[in-house]
Amino acid sequence: MPVDYKDYYKVLGVSAKATDDEIKKAFRTLARKYHPDVAKDKKSAEEKFKEVNEANEVLSNPESRRKYDQLGADWKSGAQSRPPPGQYASHAGRGGADEFQFEGTGFSDFFEQFFGGRAGRTRGASSFGAHESNGDSGESAEQRGQDIQGDILITLDEVLHGAMRAISVRRADARTGREETETYQVRVPVGVQAGQSIRVPGKGGEGLGGGRAGDIYLRVRYAQNLDWQTRGADLIGQLELAPWEAVLGTTVSVKTLEGSISLIVPSRTQPGNQLRVRGKGLPIGTTKRGDLYVAVSIQLPLHIGKEEERLWKELATVSAFDPRESP
Repeated sequence: MPVDYKDYYKVLGVSAKATDDEIKKAFRTLARKYHPDVAKDKKSAEEKFKEVNEANEVLSNPESRRKYDQLGADWKSGAQSRPPPGQYASHAGRGGADEFQFEGTGFSDFFEQFFGGRAGRTRGASSFGAHESNGDSGESAEQRGQDIQGDILITLDEVLHGAMRAISVRRADARTGREETETYQVRVPVGVQAGQSIRVPGKGGEGLGGGRAGDIYLRVRYAQNLDWQTRGADLIGQLELAPWEAVLGTTVSVKTLEGSISLIVPSRTQPGNQLRVRGKGLPIGTTKRGDLYVAVSIQLPLHIGKEEERLWKELATVSAFDPRESP
């Protein structure tokens, strides 16, 4: 099943020579623009948001980006729009290898085939209680169907609350050339971790000789969140403070996955300090939660009026603070 080439640089609106910072900036700009929570046309914005996430997933990873750049060169030189051997799910049965493509995972077929975890895991019949056929009936030994793998893009909101996702699998039968699509409701459990696989039993490759069907395994990838990075079940964000807020202390409003909370900033808070909010991270099992951390940065005003300038000068005169003196 050939797929169309995805120009990820075009998706992010950057050149193929863009720096990592330029890619990061472009992603954040577009992700904010197309985030379903703020966009007016939520359906089209959701698709664009997924496309932007996919492009960032590849281009922000040096290894994936090198692979993508090489792939692009091959594609332009006339390579077939099929992945290398073993790069996508296949079921080695009679007469060839069946092929599978996913829909509804948040990733395109192009990503799945070249950058996803779609390579199937072949399991020999001997490992699954194969038995010899009786007499000369011509029946094959029982063989379990092959597992197939894909990737699924999960938002942090889905990690927090769980979700049901409609996932479609398009299958091409190598023997007959016939294609069919089946759709399954897949449960995303609360607290699912990045890298963990969600199993859909009995929906993989067809078994042979009366063998059981294989399973589908969907490897979880977290969608990039504009406010939070993840560290296990903890959430890590940024908190920008004015100089006087850091020195004198203050109370600020901090966004969480469940709404805003008030956070007390102690006086004399230093740049780089991380302020911790217990229990506002991602779920750990069914009873615990990780924590939320905000790393402090101090922002200086770009423009000041005459009175402000006078006060800064007065502070410079009366203050004994020397930033170049060891504490």
